[in-house]
Amino acid sequence: MKAQEIIRSIEAEQLKKDLPEIYVGDTVKVGVLIQEGNKERVQPYEGVVIAMRNGGINETITVRRVFQGVGVERVFLLHSPRIASIKVLRRAKVRRAKLYYLRARVGKATRLKQRFDRAL
Repeated sequence: MKAQEIIRSIEAEQLKKDLPEIYVGDTVKVGVLIQEGNKERVQPYEGVVIAMRNGGINETITVRRVFQGVGVERVFLLHSPRIASIKVLRRAKVRRAKLYYLRARVGKATRLKQRFDRAL
């Protein structure tokens, strides 16, 4: 067995099976495990998926939200054990793969048109 086959088999064991279909433009709620002292809790992070990268075990999504008037972006490794859950709240109609132009928009200009042809 070659080294790459061994790596692929180990990675396949680590992949999560219960992930929903996520697309760029979706509004998602990501449950992140936060450790405070010796306790763990799930903190929700809700925002718009503006980018997706890579595939397999290295797959990431960039989620953007506006918090107290400041845009906050966070990159999540989808198959990480720190991600407790991902829920798609709504889908939006977008025409490009990366929505970086939303960074320059403020207020109502950041709204995306809702899409109903894909199930949640």
